[in-house]
Amino acid sequence: MLLTPEVLTITILNAVILIFAIIAFYFSVKILLKYNPVLTTPKQYQMQMQSYLVATIIKFILYVKIPLFVFFIFTLDKIATILPGAMCGAGVVNATEYGTRLLMLKIVNLYLFSFWIVLHHEDMKSEEQKYLKTKFFIFTIAFVLLLTEIFLQNLMFYSIDVNSVVDCCGAIFSTTDGSYLSKLLNIKPVFLLSIFYGIYLLMMAMYFLKNKYLFALFNLFFIISALVTLIAFFGTYIYELPTHHCPFCFLQKEYHYIGYILYLTLFIGTFEGLIVGFIDFSEKDLNEKYKLSLVFNFIYLLLVSYYPLRYYYENGVFL
Repeated sequence: MLLTPEVLTITILNAVILIFAIIAFYFSVKILLKYNPVLTTPKQYQMQMQSYLVATIIKFILYVKIPLFVFFIFTLDKIATILPGAMCGAGVVNATEYGTRLLMLKIVNLYLFSFWIVLHHEDMKSEEQKYLKTKFFIFTIAFVLLLTEIFLQNLMFYSIDVNSVVDCCGAIFSTTDGSYLSKLLNIKPVFLLSIFYGIYLLMMAMYFLKNKYLFALFNLFFIISALVTLIAFFGTYIYELPTHHCPFCFLQKEYHYIGYILYLTLFIGTFEGLIVGFIDFSEKDLNEKYKLSLVFNFIYLLLVSYYPLRYYYENGVFL
């Protein structure tokens, strides 16, 4: 088993998170099965008080998970220095069969726990607490996914062999190996960019039309198109190398850690856009969510667009 100081830190923190999550899960199931807002018995009042405790625990889990996710990405880069062949976190993720699934699940859980926090915040605004059972039902799903994440993470760290040569990011994101990824990377940039910018324009249109469901849907599409174009096109201009498509290397110091800023703005923008389709916000709050989504997604759009434009300005030609 790979056991660096970073991995040990993550393992200990996950153990703490798991203990609190089990407690929250127990009370969540209890509230789901027995809580009835119509009744005014002492038992119902006790469960309502317990719901505040559970909510505090779940908020604690999220507030630990957000920096822990960033630390996990940082750890992948640290591990890459001791794995033969690995140049960045991509090699570590690809070193075992669990890495890609783990990373995807971590991202899903980040969105899900963040959604829970917003739902809880809205629930606490009214005396009726109309989302009380809904939010604890969502947490039971999040709990199962959290267990799966921790299990996969332990499997990944346990399966890494520091004596085996792994693929570097250049081999993983090759455009010539005939894989599905290589076919995706070989799609004409004009087509990919048309979809990317077009989706943002459609989001703006849905904002003016006040269609929150399509606004949320286009934010989902924007996540996919943003990641695809980042790997296939924009990333090559960050590296100024047409064959370099890695979505991890620009998290490193050599590229001024720009990847963290890109992923953070993309997360905030798409998260604020997605939740409008699932929660009945007041008109004021809904407009705020719309604007936050459009602003942060636009910041992401500007940042990635800057690199090819700068390259063209300096060299008079695109890659």
